[in-house]
Amino acid sequence: MDEQLQTHETRKLLFVSLEKELQRPVITFFTSFVHPVMIEDADADMLEGVLRKTDLSKGLALIISSPGGNGLAAERIINICRSYSGSKDYFAMVPGKAKSAATMICLGASKIIMGSSSELGPIDPQITLTEDNKVKRFSVFNLVESYNELFSKAVKEKGNLQPYLQQLANYDEREIKEMKSAMALSEDIAIRTLSSGMMKGKSETEIKKRIEIFLTPKRTKTHGRPIYREEASECCCLNIESVDVKSNFWELAYELYYRTNNYVSSSVTKCIESKEHSFAARIGKG
Repeated sequence: MDEQLQTHETRKLLFVSLEKELQRPVITFFTSFVHPVMIEDADADMLEGVLRKTDLSKGLALIISSPGGNGLAAERIINICRSYSGSKDYFAMVPGKAKSAATMICLGASKIIMGSSSELGPIDPQITLTEDNKVKRFSVFNLVESYNELFSKAVKEKGNLQPYLQQLANYDEREIKEMKSAMALSEDIAIRTLSSGMMKGKSETEIKKRIEIFLTPKRTKTHGRPIYREEASECCCLNIESVDVKSNFWELAYELYYRTNNYVSSSVTKCIESKEHSFAARIGKG
């Protein structure tokens, strides 16, 4: 019955085994890739509730799986993990995918534990618009770039401005300003987080240069494209611990990932757990 209901009991022993390997408590933070949910402020409260009930004198390891969400919520989660940790840091482990705002949370760790198939992703903001009764997602960076290019061409035009004015009428300058602020916020959170964590001692200019692949879609071309451990380590100089996917340690981590991911794909939409506690958001109940 426990297996059918995917209760917390089916995962407890995996927490115990992983904690022996890592020598610190393990906490999981999963949001569904199937149901339309995102990382939000309430998740930080739920995570804090688990951390308050856990002995974190030796720090913690956060296993994270999520398509992303709110950048400010991610920043709060980073601060909560660091504040409650006895070592003032935390490990982030990504057995599967930690994208967008979930990648931000990983950037706040002292190291990121990844297998060869683990995925991080760009943190550039996205926007959802409805056009011709169809919902479409756009890169904020690309929208701002297209506006800037069009405006620049209009300024340089010596003849007929009408075609440019017609196209520029599709943009709201107030919205463009908000989009620029959203990009600046995402960049600021990432740089501040890294400068006080795994890139401590490096200048903001150097950090920005190192993590450019995360900040814009210039190299990845699309928001959903994976950034694997080699690129994160070698190109961005992030502190990545590479794990052999055939090792016993990764077998344990992946089983916990697989079981919990299945749980948030069917029974619930979000789940935050330790070996002793489990909080979840039920389908249809927020």
